[in-house]
Amino acid sequence: MVAYRNQRNQRNQHNNGNKGNKGNKGTIMDLIDVPGVGRETTILELRNFSRKLVRELGFMRATLAESDLAPSAVHAVLEIGMAPGINARDLGDILRLDKSNTSRQVAKLEADGLVERRPSADDARSAELYLTPAGQQLRQKIDRFATDQVSNALRRMVPADQQTLLHSLALYADALAQDNARKPGRADAETLPIVEGYRPGCIGDIASLHGRYYTQHWGFGAFFEKRVATELAAFTAALPAPGKALWLQMENGRALASLAIDGDTSTGVAHLRWFIVDDALRGTGIGRALMTRAMQFVDAHYKQTYLWTFKGLNSARHLYESFGFKLAEEFEGDQWGTRVTEQRFTRQRG
Repeated sequence: MVAYRNQRNQRNQHNNGNKGNKGNKGTIMDLIDVPGVGRETTILELRNFSRKLVRELGFMRATLAESDLAPSAVHAVLEIGMAPGINARDLGDILRLDKSNTSRQVAKLEADGLVERRPSADDARSAELYLTPAGQQLRQKIDRFATDQVSNALRRMVPADQQTLLHSLALYADALAQDNARKPGRADAETLPIVEGYRPGCIGDIASLHGRYYTQHWGFGAFFEKRVATELAAFTAALPAPGKALWLQMENGRALASLAIDGDTSTGVAHLRWFIVDDALRGTGIGRALMTRAMQFVDAHYKQTYLWTFKGLNSARHLYESFGFKLAEEFEGDQWGTRVTEQRFTRQRG
């Protein structure tokens, strides 16, 4: 490392061969070798600055930017606002969140009336994310807060230091991004393992997926989630058993999708149950992959398969019909706390 300093060029301070220029004063630039700072010291100092930035920017608080949202939710609002129509997978990649956390984050923002999903024009099975009017208002509030925060800090720095800061932060952010890009990424839904049979925690995971989805979209409550958990627990306790099977899509030890076949081989009739896919995996093909396995299983053991669903689940209905299911009956009921039209679909072995 090299540092520069100004020093008066006085004849009595050095011998430069210009003894005839008595009294003449000027300046020269001395090059002074400064010992380089050790790598470990640099790392420790940068870590200290990073922790201080996290604290000063407010990321240690439960909420951020004078909103009622957690820091990750605030960033989700900003990213959706800057890229209307972004899907959950891309949002998760930007925020460095896994699929399940992204799904929960989006679901919470939907429940708060800040984000809405719209079917993708390119793929009806996929959804695009947009800010609602309330979400747009919140984003403007967050933008004002952040702009004021940065502006007030920059007033304490001279323009030259401001530009140095921008340049240095850009280099550091790019370096971090390049390092993260080299690390093994999260597997796509198609490459995550589909496992068969009970796995510890899967009962709670599946019940939770059902509870969140059907409460949010259909207004079901605790009774529905309890029934899912109770009946699923009884079913899994009997596994392995002839004519029964459970398939799970697993990530980091958690079930993000499920499908079960519950039937009696003596009657030749099977019941397709607990088919659900986490929002973060919708449009990835995991639903079709689970259905393919299930249909291969029932075709080997049963003459007929049936399932119950609700009118209005159009994407699911399209998937069922693509595997040969047909609507057999429907009726209105309110056993789940909300009046819905229940539908029974059946499929004959080909």
